[in-house]
Amino acid sequence: MATVDPSPRGRRPARATGDDRETAILATAERLLAEKPLTAISVDDLARGAGISRPTFYFYFASKDAVLLALLDRVVAEADAVTREAFAQPAAGPREGWRRAITAYFETFRAHRGLTLAWAQARSSNAEIRDLWAGVVEAWVQRCAQAIEAERARGAAPDGPAARDLAVVLTSTNERVLYATFSADGPALPEDGVVDVLLEVWLRAIYGTSPAA
Repeated sequence: MATVDPSPRGRRPARATGDDRETAILATAERLLAEKPLTAISVDDLARGAGISRPTFYFYFASKDAVLLALLDRVVAEADAVTREAFAQPAAGPREGWRRAITAYFETFRAHRGLTLAWAQARSSNAEIRDLWAGVVEAWVQRCAQAIEAERARGAAPDGPAARDLAVVLTSTNERVLYATFSADGPALPEDGVVDVLLEVWLRAIYGTSPAA
């Protein structure tokens, strides 16, 4: 089959600006990570996919790990925005409020499945990625702990383990369950059941029961 030139005949495609090149590198990395692990992707692959040379790639990023770090920054900002909105919106009850928060977390990382797996694998060897992720999880723990304390203060949830300790366990549970589901690494939940199961775990841990819808 003959290839089709998408550009107007007789015209050369416009050259990418600096921002466009950086965006193209990041888009290429996410596309490739959806197909194969980071270890199977080279700088040449990223440069070629972005339509630039290898030396030009190094003008924007020092390594492919640096690309992964930039992508992590972007997706974390996206996850923070949707989870913050979920916590901020009034809810008809605890079940609805926590479902929105867990769903926001789940949907964001499912939309970036390849990146989620790459970050999890890279944390063992890349201290910068590990430190950034630790800071991200700490922010989520603090937000969840504040919500648990607020539920206890209004008498909706009983006293129990320190709110922060409970938030650490619940947040860590989310992280492991989502990784197992996305990677099929060991026992895992089906994707269409993840939010429902996690929601029940959170409700029973926070309230000692499962509040009605």
